[in-house]
Amino acid sequence: MNKLQRMKLAQTIIAWQKNISPASLAAFGVALILLIELFIPPYIGMADNGDYYRILYSNGLYFSAPEYTGQTLGYFVKNFGIFQYYNENSALLYSSQTLFVRLSLMISEWFGYDRQFDIRIQAALYGVLYVGAVYLLVKAAAWKASRRAGYGLALGAIFVFGDIGYLAYFNSFYSESVVLIMLMYLFSAGMLLYQRQYNDYFLLFLFGASAMILTTSKQQNAPIGLIVALVAVLFVFLRRDRIFRTLVGLQAVVLILTAVGTYVLIPEQFVNINKYHAMTRGVLMTADNPEKALDFFGIDRQFAVLTGAIYYDQFSPIPVESEEMQTQFLDKYGFPSIARYYLTHPEAAGRIFETAAHNAFSNRTKLGNYEKSADKPFGARTIAFSGYSYLKEWAAPKTSGFVVLWMIVIVGLYSTSFYRAVKERTLRRTLRLSVILMMMLSGLCAMAVSVIGAGDADLAKHEFLFAAAFDLVTFWVIADCVCRRLWGPNAKRNAGEEDSEPSAQLQEGRQ
Repeated sequence: MNKLQRMKLAQTIIAWQKNISPASLAAFGVALILLIELFIPPYIGMADNGDYYRILYSNGLYFSAPEYTGQTLGYFVKNFGIFQYYNENSALLYSSQTLFVRLSLMISEWFGYDRQFDIRIQAALYGVLYVGAVYLLVKAAAWKASRRAGYGLALGAIFVFGDIGYLAYFNSFYSESVVLIMLMYLFSAGMLLYQRQYNDYFLLFLFGASAMILTTSKQQNAPIGLIVALVAVLFVFLRRDRIFRTLVGLQAVVLILTAVGTYVLIPEQFVNINKYHAMTRGVLMTADNPEKALDFFGIDRQFAVLTGAIYYDQFSPIPVESEEMQTQFLDKYGFPSIARYYLTHPEAAGRIFETAAHNAFSNRTKLGNYEKSADKPFGARTIAFSGYSYLKEWAAPKTSGFVVLWMIVIVGLYSTSFYRAVKERTLRRTLRLSVILMMMLSGLCAMAVSVIGAGDADLAKHEFLFAAAFDLVTFWVIADCVCRRLWGPNAKRNAGEEDSEPSAQLQEGRQ
């Protein structure tokens, strides 16, 4: 390369840096990976594990692919039929995922595809939302960063959040897509509020909307609404104007009601399935003596034969839908009694949470990613853009001790600035640690609810929220370290602690 070529390259890089921000670069990179993997053959998605029917029928869709059952678990199917006449199927579950499925159907029909639904339309909808979430995340993470640090964070975000372990969910009917997108918006909105990068009212709306959609996306996320509501209450101290504080209070109340409603509306069928697994794949499997464990719940010892059983087993010692199973087994316990059992049996609790921790760092399931027409083996998974998934699975210690240590270290890193903010009564600056704690507690809650409420059944999917929260928090901590917002002579300035808080009069004058 001669001198003239080097000069042109340098000028191109300078012009590129002036016009493309780190957030835009990250969004573009993730969008490009989405396009390559999900919309260019061979299409990448996720096989049905048998749960699709829960969301399909009630939304006017049905399985139209020939020999669909034979492709379950192993092959991704992208086309589904659309009911043309009266749909007699009622909702099997209440989930905010329905909003996105219905909107995708409307888009499909608007383009004239009213008989066959191509799931890539839904993937495109999710993709647009996800790219926006990545943009806001990197916008917040690269705040006050140097150009080199900012672009480094953008590349890191592409590597982590452009991983196929996340993106493949968009070409599926699993609610994890909604969980990922809304969790990222929730986290980004909280951090942007701390930084005052956008209008407080807009960020308050984004925070509340994403929290509600996240809470209602899956029944096991019901407690998340309560955790988020506690953090939302802190927003009262951000501004003095009455309208803002009223909206904050209403938001907190709505989040609490949403959490309660999500729990109350769990269908009895799914309650029984989860309760069954909580006992057979949880309590009985972790007990030294399953018969004695059953004594704790007042259940006949003969049910110990169900140790390790799955609700969908073709041959069960005791029919799962029999009256005997309901009255003598399932009606004898619930979530509170199982939680009490683990509290009084620490060895069993240790075993089940070690199992949970072992599965908590996996971004990918064992479901196939390819269509059958791609001529790939049954259950084959793509390795393209999966570097972070493999790195995380290989490097993470996968123990409950590591989870605890991870939390302690992070809280320790931010405790000094949090204490300083409280002491100086600049309460907006306390949001950084508060939002991080919200994410960590939400992840832990998802882990606990999964193992207490359903044992080790399908843990990779049930603990998806923890895996995503872990990645978001860890990415943020790395960003704060790279941008020198935690220590060093300019840490206060880089973290915005030297920025003056707008006065109450100025805040009120802007309304």
